[in-house]
This record gives sequence, structure tokens and C-alpha cells, in this order.
Amino acid sequence: MTATRPPRSPGKVRAARLTDLAALGELSRLCQSDDPTTRSLGLPVSGPPIGVFSLFRLPLGAFRPNDLMYVYEEDGRIAGLIRVERESTRDEWTIVELDAVGMADAGDIRYRLVNQLLREGAKRGAARFHVACADVDGNVELMMQAGFIRYGEERIMFRSAAGELPVPWTDKAIKDARIRPAQPIDALALNRLYVAATPGPVVRLEAIRLPDWERQGNHWRVPRSSLAPILRFADIEAYVQQARDGGKDGTVLDGFVQIGVAKEDQPHYLKVLARPEADPSALIAFGLGIIEARTSKGGEHRHDHGVIAPVRTYEAPLDARLEDAAFDSVANVTLLMKETLVRVAEPALVPAGVR
Repeated sequence: MTATRPPRSPGKVRAARLTDLAALGELSRLCQSDDPTTRSLGLPVSGPPIGVFSLFRLPLGAFRPNDLMYVYEEDGRIAGLIRVERESTRDEWTIVELDAVGMADAGDIRYRLVNQLLREGAKRGAARFHVACADVDGNVELMMQAGFIRYGEERIMFRSAAGELPVPWTDKAIKDARIRPAQPIDALALNRLYVAATPGPVVRLEAIRLPDWERQGNHWRVPRSSLAPILRFADIEAYVQQARDGGKDGTVLDGFVQIGVAKEDQPHYLKVLARPEADPSALIAFGLGIIEARTSKGGEHRHDHGVIAPVRTYEAPLDARLEDAAFDSVANVTLLMKETLVRVAEPALVPAGVR
């Protein structure tokens, strides 16, 4: 016996317009609620564990000219939305919002939006597509049907604003801990640190290059994380912790911390990268002290929305060190990626043989 396939939704996918702003804001707000007829990426945006911020609620917040947004329209009503951030320096696209309403049609709407995006990316030469989502409401299955592969998971750690931040470190304490601001000249050492702390398959998939580590300031988006989009709302600083012996060439690093001090109604951001044998506790305390210094009375920023820190599952015991610093785990996020380039073996020298 064969089942009749339900008819395809009669609506159409089109580029978003400025006149859609009000409808998009309402759709985004609705999809972050607990309404069973809605679907979203399921990121921890405004649920009870945090309840004080929204990462992606305003679809046009921090929207840049090279970003893309498509909507699904049916009978004059917007029922779906996909929003993408484009990294022009790496030809990589990141899906940061994928919403739809309708108990029966939400899955089909989102699938059509994703496929529209993939077609557009093929035209514009996108090298990779990234997305982070909660493993609920068929999110992971939807992306895998569209050709994405699942390559990692992150725990989202959150430190409530109710707790006081550590006091900023003194210059002597910073020097004793061998911590200093990151510089473009650290690119090679940072790449070695990243390779040491990251499994080989993930290194090959993310394909972070030396020029990516050289970029400083608010254009620095590595190392990649599920929460990187909130860095658009922050002033970014980065620091490294030098190894005690410095290694053979004196450039070995024990750790790296990226700090995003929020300018809008967002949480502050902390991303720590450390060698497996190194203790990241000093970097975590130092990073929180930097946030305290930037948000203390008289500063331009406020500490009203806590601090958020993404941790990959293979980075343990970093999550335990964050818990020691009063962070709590609030969500688990799945990382997926789709490549459009064909990988070929890199040319290399091999030992010559005599036959």
C-alpha cells in the first residue's frame, strides 16, 4: 500500500525586503517561544535557563550589506525566515536563524529555505556553509538531508550577572601568569596551539589559515564557535598565555582567550583555547577580570546580561574549569557544515625508492 505524499506548500521563497521588518520581528519573536507550531534552530536565546538576552531575536540587528536573508511567503503572510552571515574573507556562510510557523508545513518551509540558500551560495562561490542548532524539532535531520555533515558539539556555559566578577588583575599578576595581548606575529603559534587542542578531522574541516589568526580587532572570528554571531555586538580583545619554557623556538603558547565585551543587550563572550596539558584557570579568571574592568562604574559597557562561553566536547576539562569559575551548563549545540569545494590530496614529497 502506498501513501499519498502531502502536497507541496503553495508559497514562494524570496529575498527579504525592508517592508518586511515588522513581520520578520514578530516571526522571530514567536519562534523563540514554546509554541509547538513553530520551529527554530533551538539556540539558547531566551529560554528559562538564561532569560535575560536574545542572540538573534531581531532579524535585522547588525545586518551587513553582504549578509543575506530570505523569507517564505504564502497568501501575503510571511511564514518562514532564513538569515545568513557571510564572511567575505573566507567565502564562508553561517546560518544564524532559520524559523518557520505551521504544525504541518514548518518542516517543508525550512527545507525550501535552506535549499534556496544553497543554490544562492553555489552562484556566489561560497566555500562552506556552517550552522549550529539544538538537536530538537528535526533540526539535525533537516540539515543532513540538505547535505550538511555533523562534526562536533558544544556545551554552552553561562555565568549569571547576579554573581560578582573577579577584580581586574594587576600588571604584576598578569606578568607572572605570562599573559599578554595577542599580536599578528603570533599567528603561527596560535595555529600550532589550535592544532594541538583540536582533533585532526575538525582541523581539516574548519580549515583555519594563518591569515585568519592575523586579523585583529572586531574582524577576528576565530576560533569558530556556535555563538560567534554575537561578536558583532561586542568589542573584541584577545590574549595569549606563553608556555613557561617557550618550547624549542620560544614561541609555544599554553592558551588563548578571546573576550567580547557586549555593547548591546547581549551577554559578554569568553572563548578559551588551551593545550590539553595546560591549566586554563588563569586565563578564565583573567578574562573575567577584563570584563569587570570594561563594565565597572564609569565605563561604556554594563554587566547586566552575564557571560557566555562555548566549549567543545573534546576540550574537557575546560568545562570543569569554567564551572569552578561559577559557570553553569545551559544548553548543548550541534555543529554542522557543508562544503562546496572538492578536496584533493595536497602535493607532498615522498621518499624515493629504487626498483
